Amino acid sequence: MSKKLVSIIANNYLVHFNENGIKALNTHLKEAKYSNIFIIVDTYTNELCLPKFLPNLETDLTIEIIEFEPGEHNKNIETCIQIWNVLTELGGDRKSLIINLGGGVVTDLGGFVASTFKRGVDFINIPTTLLSMVDASVGGKTGVDLGNLKNQIGVINVPKMVLIDSQYLDTLPKNEMRSGLAEMLKHGLIFDKGYWEKFLDMKILDFIDFDELIYRSVEIKNEIVIQDPTEKNIRKALNFGHTLGHAIESYFLENENKKTLLHGEAIAVGMILESYISLHKNLINELEYFQIKNTLKSIYDDIIFEDEDIEPILELLIHDKKNEYGNIQFALIEGIGKIKINQSVENELILNAFLDYKS
Repeated sequence: MSKKLVSIIANNYLVHFNENGIKALNTHLKEAKYSNIFIIVDTYTNELCLPKFLPNLETDLTIEIIEFEPGEHNKNIETCIQIWNVLTELGGDRKSLIINLGGGVVTDLGGFVASTFKRGVDFINIPTTLLSMVDASVGGKTGVDLGNLKNQIGVINVPKMVLIDSQYLDTLPKNEMRSGLAEMLKHGLIFDKGYWEKFLDMKILDFIDFDELIYRSVEIKNEIVIQDPTEKNIRKALNFGHTLGHAIESYFLENENKKTLLHGEAIAVGMILESYISLHKNLINELEYFQIKNTLKSIYDDIIFEDEDIEPILELLIHDKKNEYGNIQFALIEGIGKIKINQSVENELILNAFLDYKS
């Protein structure tokens, strides 16, 4: 830990860091009059993260642990129904508190469960993966997938607080750390060139003393979200790399012959493809494009696309939540550190981007 990190003021709640987090939570529990506490975890976080968290919790309230199977394929309404039933059986009421301890699947689904149970109970998010710390922790997006279509069902609703503690990163394999890194790289590309340039030094991939980089990422996302909580305008900037990235992720998720991709692995490909599109719309120059492409390809393994994969991926774009009036809308970069939203892109340019990625 390098220096004490000041809590960030988000939209009607605070994001606390490291030891500040548990202090803030314990103070909140003393002041709020909750009836009981439910902690939602997946199998991994139950085993690896709950033992780090529970001993520091100061409360006399009854605590119930609700566990579900890990993975994006369980982020669906069926899992929600099971959890709503358990909450009901265990005496959940309007004054219950739900604590979501886990990665993005846990915080997205747990936030949605809390926002809809009894028309909404308080919840607190404790992200335990790098991806959820820098992405799912800020912005109040909750929700689940509809089949293989990501985040189609959900509401925007903010937690009481978010606690980010880098000790949980010790439980993560390297590929999960790299998955989270993709969102941090995105934050630099869309908002802060100096921040992006910090990642050009590959020693950063040792992930040692990562706290200040995580902090800056949360700060960037928060600055964007506060301006536009419901994604009518500038918040669309956060979709850079995600229009194609989500379609690729969905396609690989539903296709038995494909290895399921981590979110960040798909988004890294999406950022390369959408940088190519930015280049050919004269928004960035070749030097910038090759810096982005080479940096991302040096961190992430190449994904193999067969010719027959591309058409179904393009079809999945039609279901993208960012579409308006049937048009696919891209957020493209305009130089490193700036963004241009609501960009229409013709299919031929997308196909060329895939060809370039494969070359």
